[in-house]
Amino acid sequence: MSLPATRLFRGREAVACLDPADRGLAYGDGLFETMRIAGGQVPWWDAHMARLGRGAGVLGIPLPDRDWLRAQVETLLGESPASAVLKLVLTRGAGGRGYAPPAAPEPGLVLSVHELPPAQGPLRLRWCRTRVSLQPALAGIKHLNRLDQVLARAEWHAPGIHEGLMLDASGNLACATAANLFALVDGRWLTPSLADGGVAGLARAWVLANEPAAAEAVLKPESLASAEALFLCNAVRGILPVGQLDDLHWPPHPATESLRRALGRELPAA
Repeated sequence: MSLPATRLFRGREAVACLDPADRGLAYGDGLFETMRIAGGQVPWWDAHMARLGRGAGVLGIPLPDRDWLRAQVETLLGESPASAVLKLVLTRGAGGRGYAPPAAPEPGLVLSVHELPPAQGPLRLRWCRTRVSLQPALAGIKHLNRLDQVLARAEWHAPGIHEGLMLDASGNLACATAANLFALVDGRWLTPSLADGGVAGLARAWVLANEPAAAEAVLKPESLASAEALFLCNAVRGILPVGQLDDLHWPPHPATESLRRALGRELPAA
C-alpha cells in the first residue's frame, strides 16, 4: 500500500478530515488501539475493544456503538490486505479553547490500515534518556499523549538499533518505546508494574495469563544484568526476543521460543 486506507467519522457521520478544533489534536484528548490483521480478521478484537472501553471510561469519552463500529471495520478490512495493521483513534471531538471538556461531546473516530512492520531477528536495544511520566490516573490506558515515547524514539537513528528501553521517573524499568518488556529472572518471567504509568499491552496480559510463573515486579536497570533472557511484546508483532542491550548479550532461550510459539497459535505475529 502506498497510502493507508483511512475512514474518518464525526459521531456516525463520515467526514473528509478532522475538525481543526478536535481535542485529540489540541490536547491529546483521546485513545488509540493498534491491532494486528491476520487472514482478513482482527484476532484480538474483543480484547482491544475491552481496553478501549476501559480507557473511555477513565477519560469520560462516549464509545461508538459496538455493532456500528464493527461494521465500519469490516468494510475497511474488505478493502485491505489480509495481513496488515489496523489503527483506531477515538477522540473527544471538537471543543472550544480551554481544557474544560464539552458537556455533550461528539467523538471523532479515525480508522486506518497500514503495512506490517518488517520482520526482525533478535532485537538490539539501547537505553533511552527520556523517562516515562508517572500519572496513576492514566496508568494502563492507551491515551493519545505519547510525547514521552516520541522524545525517546527521537534519540537514535542508527538502523542497527531496533528499540529503546525507558525508565520511569523513579528510575525503575518501565517499557520499550512501543512494547512491553519481560525479563527471565531466577526462572520467572517478570514485567514492570503499571501502577503509576505505562500501557497495559494485550500481549503482556496474555503472557501474565498463560505463563504460570509470570508476574509484575519492580525492576531496576541492574536487574537485567542477571536476567537469563529478555523479550519485548505487543499485539502487532507478538513476542520479540532480545539479543543485545548495550554491552549485555543474550543467546536464544528455549523459554522465549516456547512462549512465542504458543502466542503465535492465537495471534499470528510478524
